[in-house]
Amino acid sequence: MKLHFDVGLCVRAKSKFSICEKCVYAAPQSITMQENLPSFKVSTGVEAAACVGACPTEALSLSDFSATEFFFTFLESKVRLISPKFNVPCISVLSVEHLISLALASDEPVVLDLASYDAGSHVLEQIEARIEEANFVLSSFSDKQLETNLDEDISVEKSESSEEATRRDFLASASIKGALKHKKAFDDAVDAEELQLFEIGDDVISKIKDKQLPNKRKILFTTLKRAGVPDVFEVLPEEEVSFTSQKFVDESCTNCQICYRICPTGALSTDKKFSLINFDAMLCVKCHLCHDVCEPDAIHLQPSYEIKEFFEPTQRTLATFDIKRCNECGNPFTYKGGVLECPRCMLEEDEAMFLHQNAKRMEKALEEKDEDKK
Repeated sequence: MKLHFDVGLCVRAKSKFSICEKCVYAAPQSITMQENLPSFKVSTGVEAAACVGACPTEALSLSDFSATEFFFTFLESKVRLISPKFNVPCISVLSVEHLISLALASDEPVVLDLASYDAGSHVLEQIEARIEEANFVLSSFSDKQLETNLDEDISVEKSESSEEATRRDFLASASIKGALKHKKAFDDAVDAEELQLFEIGDDVISKIKDKQLPNKRKILFTTLKRAGVPDVFEVLPEEEVSFTSQKFVDESCTNCQICYRICPTGALSTDKKFSLINFDAMLCVKCHLCHDVCEPDAIHLQPSYEIKEFFEPTQRTLATFDIKRCNECGNPFTYKGGVLECPRCMLEEDEAMFLHQNAKRMEKALEEKDEDKK
């Protein structure tokens, strides 16, 4: 099972100003940043599963495993245990959204097997943190909770003992053909240690422009529709919810349009006249990209998250602008009072005035120089 990276979905590919490092924090031994993009060895696999569950836009994935497919097959099965011994390569491949959705969609309590992980390990800490967050969010509107198991007796039957497998492998290697096979395996292993670097080509650029909502958010949204609406909507601290947010925009916003043009999911949007900024919290994946690219730092996280958004999602208008047509070029612009000229025309006028005055100064300097010669 190998780690795959879809560059076009990564928020870092959308802007060099992005500071997202969720994958690096999730798998510090496997993921590094090279030229602003995540990079890892060709051989990287399940050991980096935590970065898959941490990526807000699902840019990272494991071959031969789909969290989306797992969600449906898990619900179809009678087993309510999630374990690396049975049905997942690693529990850390599942995000907080997956865990919430699984708990809500299951009629019986979902149990997560933590016995396979070393106490105090980085991956266990992340899994426990995700379970804790999922249960915290669930407790605000549901009585369902995820459970954990630390019983090491849970096991799966093997087709043959490790001793028999070792003996067979040894005998296979005791031939020229076996030696050549192992030599190739050695060479492949050396190549696999090479660092895999990623670039942004034309095909990636076209994909970057697309607005895509991650499957895990679609699953959560669908699952919430089937959950009972609580009588009272709680408000949670912003820092306790890692996968979505609510925002506001202050008066320093210049309507430069970058935030909603660059938003990977379309959570931020506008109208045909570019006269407002809308925000849909249920489409936000809290990637922080809009904050990273906002030059006046006008976008802010609301200090709380209203659970009401889960059940009654609304598109809120964060800012409105007065759009006028420029008297000089006729193009629409954000009018903030004064002369009806767009910033571009005003800049061109200032530059033209500067060049005109500079030409006059040079002409005067030449005249004074000619007089001195006489």
